[in-house]
Amino acid sequence: MTATRVLVLNSGSSSVKYQLLDMRDSSRLAMGLVERIGEESSRLKHTPLTDGGASRERTGPIPDHDAALKAVAAELAADGLGLDSPELAAIGHRVVHGGQSFTHPTVVDDTVLAEIERLIPVAPLHNPANLTGIRTARALRPDLPQVAVFDTAFHTTMPESAARYAIDVETADAHRIRRYGFHGTSHAYVSRATAELLGRDPAEVNVIVLHLGNGASASAVEGGRCVDTSMGLTPLEGLVMGTRSGDVDPAVIFHLMRVGGMSTDEIDTLLNKKSGLIGLCGDNDMREIRRRVDEGDERAKLAFDIYIHRLKKYIGAYCAVLGRVDAVTFTAGVGENAAPVREAAVAGLEGLGLAVDDELNAVRSGEPRLISPAGARVAVAVVPTDEELEIATQTYALVAI
Repeated sequence: MTATRVLVLNSGSSSVKYQLLDMRDSSRLAMGLVERIGEESSRLKHTPLTDGGASRERTGPIPDHDAALKAVAAELAADGLGLDSPELAAIGHRVVHGGQSFTHPTVVDDTVLAEIERLIPVAPLHNPANLTGIRTARALRPDLPQVAVFDTAFHTTMPESAARYAIDVETADAHRIRRYGFHGTSHAYVSRATAELLGRDPAEVNVIVLHLGNGASASAVEGGRCVDTSMGLTPLEGLVMGTRSGDVDPAVIFHLMRVGGMSTDEIDTLLNKKSGLIGLCGDNDMREIRRRVDEGDERAKLAFDIYIHRLKKYIGAYCAVLGRVDAVTFTAGVGENAAPVREAAVAGLEGLGLAVDDELNAVRSGEPRLISPAGARVAVAVVPTDEELEIATQTYALVAI
């Protein structure tokens, strides 16, 4: 029997998201979430996706990731999908930061683990949790290939002119300071899916991808290769996000230290957790912000306008970077569901060939679709992202050789 199943794990500091897929047809067999790991109120929600199975929930203490993955394995086994199944080909792990070392999905060994650990200083919130998930999975199935799929990998094709900051080269190299970009699995999947929607070869299509969720990033994709992206050394740079500031003058940090008396940790918390939409208007849910805008709330309107202004700047910049744009594609929670954001983002950009059809834009659908008028010079699309499928696809392509 040929093994065709891939388990995708996304390990956070206190959570594990998972999906089990059959790569013969990319179908999902099960999915779930373990959250609040390490607390008395830990919660596991498991959903089998075959034969109309109902979701199951359990609450109670799950002390660590080892216990969490064992609990996941037990739930899968209850559905006949256990980790000991000979049909399981590999486990694919989302790893946020691969630096310059990892440009493709990689089978994990001790050397790979050591390099991911060495990158912790540039991804202190994410890589430790990703490592924990990998180590735990290896312990449970030491015979099975564990594959790391890196958020940064898709962006490693950026030219040095886009990846380098204009600071002293020796200092930058000594501390691995450069623009890495994130959400790479999403940008890879969506740019390729956009080309398919247009009925064209991805190698022939130039796409601006707008991944708009609580975290948000833009990318310029030229013939299937990323040539620029909005996030940088960390996921803080770029667009206005739910709780992150995006682009700010670096001297703001010095000003807050010298004049505001704030510590580096306080500024880090300010820019990452208390800024963006929540810092501007107290809400980071775009649905609530739009409700407030419609009711005449000036603070919410200003937050929305700042969000859109930054988005338009990046669209315009990436039109310049690419030279020719075939499509602008919206994805992720806000991008897929917030029609007012899509409308506002391209309003006034008719000179760049961008426009949306009001009726098409208002349609809610889980399918890839065009929302630009017929015959538009540049297609405007909505493509639901599928990072888990992208991780599973890359993982299976590596181990099925």
